[in-house]
Amino acid sequence: MQIYFSPELIAQDTQILNIVDQNQKAVGFVTIIFNQNKIYVHGNLEEGGVEGDFKDLIKPYLGGFKKVKSEADIYAYLSVGGKKIQLEEN
Repeated sequence: MQIYFSPELIAQDTQILNIVDQNQKAVGFVTIIFNQNKIYVHGNLEEGGVEGDFKDLIKPYLGGFKKVKSEADIYAYLSVGGKKIQLEEN
């Protein structure tokens, strides 16, 4: 299954992105909140099996924020099928 971001809300300090499959069916979400030098990220996919695709989708997106706000700390909680996942292996 291919997954993509579909922006729902983009404001100066908040982003809500639906995650949709190739049929434009919503299968999850990512919420990003900016607060001074902190970036909070919460994301969830309903079903397992696309954990790798989810990581491949979100890593470069967050990497872009880190380039723009290099001093910002990113706090992320991501889950797939109710199970927490880690972006980095370490």
